[in-house]
Amino acid sequence: MSGWAAKRFWKSASVVQLEAGFTVHLDGRAVKTPAKNPLILPNDTLAQLIAAEWDAQTGTVNPETMPITRRANSALEKVAPNRKGVIAELAGYGASDLLCYRAQSPAELVARQAAGWQPWLDWAARDLAAPLHVTTGIVHLAQPAESLTNLQDHVSAFDAFALAGLHDLVAITGSLVLALAMAKGHLLPHQGFALSRIDEHWQAEHWGVDEAAAALESGKATALHDAHRFLAACA
Repeated sequence: MSGWAAKRFWKSASVVQLEAGFTVHLDGRAVKTPAKNPLILPNDTLAQLIAAEWDAQTGTVNPETMPITRRANSALEKVAPNRKGVIAELAGYGASDLLCYRAQSPAELVARQAAGWQPWLDWAARDLAAPLHVTTGIVHLAQPAESLTNLQDHVSAFDAFALAGLHDLVAITGSLVLALAMAKGHLLPHQGFALSRIDEHWQAEHWGVDEAAAALESGKATALHDAHRFLAACA
């Protein structure tokens, strides 16, 4: 795409309003997606964040330091053309939500999961009209069809850009309920992430911290915060 050159060639990035939305220019040259399609954004807030990412590049351009730009590209090139499929994929997490599968023992972990997870299942039942059953172990438990339909309706309310952000919240936490709670402003991202890591944190407390696992968790936490920031900018 114009702008995905190996080296920085522009002096400044700016936001430009178009009839179809907003875009970003690099010294007057419009940024395009990796497939060379126009980067048309739904609002000025998102465009400003993307412009800031381009302005922050020095020397060699590093897409890994541009999480908002990458998610916008994904929204346009992956989510929008396959909206129904993405909605079905995300809604499918409701059928096997992390919060529904509890440990059988030890009692301390069982209590920690119940204290952290049950309030959000109660919220889903009350606010999303999606009560979900709880079980122990990993054997699949069928969930009420009406609840799954209602969860899919909530996911369907997101546009392609918001779906791109929601996708990462769901994939990182393994919980559609936690992702929707964060997306709707009931949970802060660090809270949602911590709730999704109850099992891992309990293990670390009792068996010690593995450096590789800790580094992986840090990367996931950063990705979740970036996804939440992107989603908030889509509103």
